[in-house]
Amino acid sequence: TAAIAHARRRGVEVVEFGGEDGSRAHVDYLIELAGACYRAGGARYAYPDTVGYFAPEGVDYYIPKIVAAFPDKPLVIHFHNDFGMAAYNTVRALHHGATIPTVTVNGIGERAGNASLEEIVMALKTRPALFGAATGIHAEEIMRTSRLLSGITGIDVQPNKAIVGRNAFAHESGIHQDGVLKDARTYEI
Repeated sequence: TAAIAHARRRGVEVVEFGGEDGSRAHVDYLIELAGACYRAGGARYAYPDTVGYFAPEGVDYYIPKIVAAFPDKPLVIHFHNDFGMAAYNTVRALHHGATIPTVTVNGIGERAGNASLEEIVMALKTRPALFGAATGIHAEEIMRTSRLLSGITGIDVQPNKAIVGRNAFAHESGIHQDGVLKDARTYEI
């Protein structure tokens, strides 16, 4: 709390505090941390799944409790992808009232990466009734942004990467090709 108060005294308008490794802590402790953040002048509490440990059931348990404890405050979520669930956990958290997802283009990040912007945006865009959240992202720029980042970083996108991989919308089997030729919605959203 001293660091938050210090930053506020120095004119930092938006101070965000994150409870490192939140997904392995008790929810009551996290609510206590968030409360201390706000009492010290923090504007946002960030809930990170630092080690990619979270499962959707954890999101369904933790996030509503934290949101309910601070209904007028934004909840930042930051999920790692160690078990391949970061994108889904993010859209579930948004569904439960989290307001600010931290994401990365192409899912790049430490170890197995972070929640993937393109996967989350397209899930929200194609299934708004299910997740109850929307973005201001221009989806038509996702592929170009992905390729630009790949070129800058030298990190190639795996061919079967959801949304931006070169094979994401490729069809090899005859039945798929026949269906797509008749109506693209047969095997594509």
